[in-house]
Amino acid sequence: MNTFIRLNVTAEGQTEESFVKHTLSEYLAEFNISTSVRCVLTSRDKKKEYRGGLSNYEKAKRDILQWLKEDSNADARFTTMFDLYALPTNFPKFEEAKKCPPYERVQLLEEAFRDDIGDERFIPYIQLHEFETLILSDPEALLLEYFEHQRAVDQLVALLEEKKNAELINTEQAPSKRILALIPEYDKCSVGVDVVNKIGIGKLKERCKHFREWIQRLENKQ
Repeated sequence: MNTFIRLNVTAEGQTEESFVKHTLSEYLAEFNISTSVRCVLTSRDKKKEYRGGLSNYEKAKRDILQWLKEDSNADARFTTMFDLYALPTNFPKFEEAKKCPPYERVQLLEEAFRDDIGDERFIPYIQLHEFETLILSDPEALLLEYFEHQRAVDQLVALLEEKKNAELINTEQAPSKRILALIPEYDKCSVGVDVVNKIGIGKLKERCKHFREWIQRLENKQ
């Protein structure tokens, strides 16, 4: 009998939060995983908490540690969905990681993150390079929302064919900026999540190595 667990996800922003709620949670349910998600805490006052945006590592760390404390059961797991792009400079091993190629960079950062949190239930994930990388794994899915932009999509497909790997498209321009330059009306929070949902977790796993490794760790509850 498969073990049932709760997965608590700390998301960088509303786009990642929506992706977890509407795409990832449905997929992981097949593995007896119940998923909860909230944006990272940025500030609070006497009346309200403010969540969304990753500007300071220590704030994110405190928020994650608090959730770990609130749900101390062994059947819980914790993860993140943070972007490598514009990662806070006070992130553990940040300067050392800057010297590494992309895959080695995120591996070093995630290992340092895990060690700093210090809980075996924590499975950190940093997206190479940001959420739009997932869209660039299959740019033609954009036509489902922006059917009048065939030429723009063709350019993104050509870019993918040139680079051979969506997770490594960030040499001159961030993935979201590439899409916006060609499709100015692109809306990250609403359309972006819908497009990734239509691509599907299966295809994302096939085409995005680091993303696949994260999903497999979650599937195996490790």
